Parts: sequence; C-alpha cells; structure tokens
Amino acid sequence: MSIAPLAWKRLIRFIPRSGGQALIGQPTDANQDVGLASREGQEIRAEVFDGSSVLQAGKPTGKIELVERLLSPLAMHEVGTIRCIGLNYQKHADEAHAEVPKVPVLFMKPETALGDPFPAPTIIPKFTLQHESADWESELAVVIGKTAKNVSEAEALSYVLGYTASNDVSSRFSQFEQSQWCFSKSFDGACPIGPAIVSTELIPDVSALHMRGLKNGKVMQNSGLDDLIFSVPKIISFISQGTSLRPGTIILTGTPSGVGGMMNPKEHLREGDEFAVEILPHIGTLVNRFEHEK
Repeated sequence: MSIAPLAWKRLIRFIPRSGGQALIGQPTDANQDVGLASREGQEIRAEVFDGSSVLQAGKPTGKIELVERLLSPLAMHEVGTIRCIGLNYQKHADEAHAEVPKVPVLFMKPETALGDPFPAPTIIPKFTLQHESADWESELAVVIGKTAKNVSEAEALSYVLGYTASNDVSSRFSQFEQSQWCFSKSFDGACPIGPAIVSTELIPDVSALHMRGLKNGKVMQNSGLDDLIFSVPKIISFISQGTSLRPGTIILTGTPSGVGGMMNPKEHLREGDEFAVEILPHIGTLVNRFEHEK
C-alpha cells in the first residue's frame, strides 16, 4: 500500500517571524530557493499546515507566515538512526581509488548528528580540529514515510515520503584511521539537512536531478544523480532486509567526486567557511556556515 496522496509538494519547518513554536508550511512561491533566500536575507512566505510534523503535515490552513529561521525538515526525535551509503558514485569511487562495491556500503549516524540549515552554525569539533580534517559530502537524502521491512526494489519508492539535501560532514583523519566510518561522521550536527522536503510527485525520477557542492561559492562537486552506482530503490530494498525502517528514517545516498580529502593539495573546512549543497530542480540549496568548537 502506498502513502496516501499528499496535500503538499514542498514543505519547510521553520520558526515564524511572529514568534512561537516551529511550524510546518509550504512556500507560497513554488520557484523560490528558500535556502538561498534565507542566506541572502530575503523574505520567505509560507502557508501554514495544521500538522506538527512533515510526517503528518495535515492540511493547509490558509494562514501565511513570514519565515524567521529555517529548521531541518525533520526534528531530531523523529529520525532515529540516520542510514548512510558510502562509495555510491562511480566517479567518487574512482577518485578514492576504491573498488566498486558489490552491495551498498552502509554506515550510520545518530539522531544527534542532525543539523539545521543556515543561519544555524555547523560546529567543527575540537577532535577534528586537532588534525585539520573536516570535509564535506554533498548528498541527496531520502525520507521514509511509512514502515518499510523486507521490501522489493519494485515497491521501494512507495515507502518514500520525499527528498531533501544533506551534507555528510566528515573527519577524514578519523575516517582513515579506522575501518569503520561511524565515529568520524557522527559528531553533533554532522548531518545538516534541508532546506525543504520535496514530494515524490515533484521528483518521480531522482536520476534526473543535478547536484553541486560549493565551498565559499566555488564549485567543488558537480554531478548528475545518474552517476549513482546503486539506485534509490536498490538502497531502500537492501537496507530494509530484516530491518524496520520507521517513518522519519533518513537515508543518505552517497556523495559524488570532489570531496576535499581526495584533492591534491587537500582542502578542508575551517571556521568562517560556507558550504552549499544545491540539488535542482525543486529541492534548492542547503547552506551551512562552519564554526570551531569553543
């Protein structure tokens, strides 16, 4: 059984300018990149929905609110463990001089890794600063809308609520020091997502999307999602085998080539840097500004 028809196509979670608690709403301008608008201090207007979560957004109320601050589309308590796929772009596997995996490579981040878009800062922890090894990974994130277990590839997309952008912020020194990647990618705030969640109605085929990663405005990553080694249906089907993926589960689908740790000379993230993950059309731009842990 598929997810019931949605009353929305693109949702944001935000603090309204009028004050109060976080709201769920749909931007009134269907063409506005709300992530860039937030970064530039431009006005964002959203029609408020009567639900308290993108998982149960409810219906539009007709009330329009101005956005004071964008939040991650999902709250921390909603996501559980964040599932992540490594080495899932052909050109990224090539730059890493790694064999193409035979099955999806899975690692996990805790819910405490979830982070908000700009203007919330993304913190580079002291542990990473010791080795100057903070790095970026632009990724498409899949949000599960109903419990999935032992699903086939053919039915996998019927479990998807929508898509958003993410940055798998990584500590390369720690990553290459260990055989397991969880520690190096699980620091608090190391998984910002946003700026909006977009329905599968607007994105029926993720391979038609295009993603860029920009550090301080310079393009570092530039790839179509047709370079994925394992498709989104394959990923969902694989990680659901024997495992319940509850509503709100976030799946990061991998990063394309162009990460800083693979460059010569290497590039890393430092205090004051901004990194933008742009996924077009529809999703827009996830902007994050980095600060050192005090």
